[in-house]
Amino acid sequence: MAEAANKETGQTKPRKVKYRKNKASWNPAMQAVPVPGIRRMVNMAATMKDVIHLSIGQPDLPTPKHVIDAYIDALNAGQTGYTMDAGLPELLVALRDYYGARYDRKLTRDNILVTSGATEAMYLAISATSAPGRQFIVTDPSFLLYAPLIRMNGGEVKFVPTRAENDHQLDPDEVIRAMGSRTFALILNNPNNPTGAVYPRSTIETILEECAYRGIQVYADEVYDHLIFDDDDFASVLNCSMDLDNIMCISSFSKTYSMAGLRVGWVISSQAAIKSLRRLHMFTTSVANTPSQFAGVAALTGDQQCVTNMVNIYRERRDKVVELIDQTPYMTGYKPGGAFFAFPDLPPHVDGSDLALRMLKETGVCLVPGDAFGEGCTNAVRISFSTTCEKLEEAFDRIIPWMAKQQF
Repeated sequence: MAEAANKETGQTKPRKVKYRKNKASWNPAMQAVPVPGIRRMVNMAATMKDVIHLSIGQPDLPTPKHVIDAYIDALNAGQTGYTMDAGLPELLVALRDYYGARYDRKLTRDNILVTSGATEAMYLAISATSAPGRQFIVTDPSFLLYAPLIRMNGGEVKFVPTRAENDHQLDPDEVIRAMGSRTFALILNNPNNPTGAVYPRSTIETILEECAYRGIQVYADEVYDHLIFDDDDFASVLNCSMDLDNIMCISSFSKTYSMAGLRVGWVISSQAAIKSLRRLHMFTTSVANTPSQFAGVAALTGDQQCVTNMVNIYRERRDKVVELIDQTPYMTGYKPGGAFFAFPDLPPHVDGSDLALRMLKETGVCLVPGDAFGEGCTNAVRISFSTTCEKLEEAFDRIIPWMAKQQF
């Protein structure tokens, strides 16, 4: 509080001053960023006891020992400084060799940019290209990152729905019909989060051929590319496209090797695209975590039996959750082919958000409502089976009788 001198006595007394209250001047584009439905549920669950989480999409299996050892060795060796902005040279070579062999595709180090997880990779791709007048095709439901990023940067989102009765498969003809003169890019998430759908080669090739013909960009989020349960022939854009001129393939170590917190992802694209993305990358995170990049080298070059073992465990859980959903009143399920999610439908008139909140409060089981992932799936919930079969059974021992009591 300011003080002023009294003219007669010379003494000072407090002077009341009114200050204007100013709100933070946020960028108006922030209006495009919703409060994530996942975070809303998890925050509520944090205030409760005895909660079973079937919510967060994070691996619960341990990180392979040789990956942890490589991380610790890097720390002990003093590898705590910056790497090249494109990534640790050893990791760029390992990624080049790994993907070149896996998909029989000739790559160079200049085709790859290492990022702080797949999230930064997708942020760079969308932020560098979304603009007013540009339309992006996105599946509905889809991972909650894409649409807000597109809209934040002035782009327009056009949704193409997938449906539980079709196992949430993407209809290539429907995608092509959605393309128009303003279509700039397509976001392709395969295997899909939240549905767990794995798109077959015929679907990917048809879509990529049309996109190449029309000059439409394809941003392929393939972070679950190893978590495939029924078909070893995964149709990556890297082995379904003629060239990389309109392709950005995005992935990370997070799901395949249980390295979510180590934050290393990458973009594979044309050399020209990578050169442009590097400029933006330098002004966002600058470089990915250095010891984590050394751990990534160990992950790619080491024994891959750990991946096989993890996939087998997730497959067993997938089969268990499909069985349990089939036993649950008012849930319509299907058999997800990959990732670790199921996305069952509820009756058409049921609000999945209301149901998930009531289920959490009354049973202590935390699911994620469908409206967190799109505008046309409000009568659905996402179930993560990144937990043990015992926990899944315990959760459904609560869910099944509770659902049976509902009056829909």
